Amino acid sequence: MTTTASAPRLPPHTDPRFERRTSAQHAAAYIRRLVLDGTLPPGTHVPQDEIATALGVSRIPVREALIALEREGWVTLQTHRGAFVNRLDEQLIRDHYELFGVLYGFAAERAAETADADAIAQISELERAISAARDPAEIERLAIAFHAAIVSTANSPRLKVLLRAMSSIVPGNVFEVVGETVAIEKRGQALIARALRRSDGERAAAEYRRLMRRIGDQVVRYFHDRGVFAA
Repeated sequence: MTTTASAPRLPPHTDPRFERRTSAQHAAAYIRRLVLDGTLPPGTHVPQDEIATALGVSRIPVREALIALEREGWVTLQTHRGAFVNRLDEQLIRDHYELFGVLYGFAAERAAETADADAIAQISELERAISAARDPAEIERLAIAFHAAIVSTANSPRLKVLLRAMSSIVPGNVFEVVGETVAIEKRGQALIARALRRSDGERAAAEYRRLMRRIGDQVVRYFHDRGVFAA
């Protein structure tokens, strides 16, 4: 690991979705952004005090954020030394979305077994709404609601815990940052909703995995274009 001669100059946080997150989740999103925009390159020591100051929080949520980011592969925590940024690679991004596909696919299979007419109607209504939506913020809101409705229908507390432990790998709204994902999300949701209406859990799970894999492909391309991955 290497360190910088002086602490990096950190940009202010401007994420309007702060109110929907805990301080630790917000800190994790902020640190991801610093990594992805090159402010904290691979091998850099993560300046916890500066990050806490930039966010207006104590070191406790920053520490919690780093523990979560180590689980996700973003940083390595070293005893008595702090956290250091890991080298990002394509496989990390692909694994992230593959795992989302597996977990949501499990939820879809379970939902196909347990869903009643009202649950299917709600899922279908959300899918129709996102199909008609054009604003990225509205698409994000509806996408979150669609996936949450399926997870809720699956009625698996353990699954909810696992999904809460994961978070978006793209800083900000992925549908705004990586515009190609909008059409992928809409098409994927349509196929998932159709499978659920037919009580075909296996097909719904397969479509979920395909959806997340295709979004992962676009995110990898986005990071490649930005030169995030090291040679």
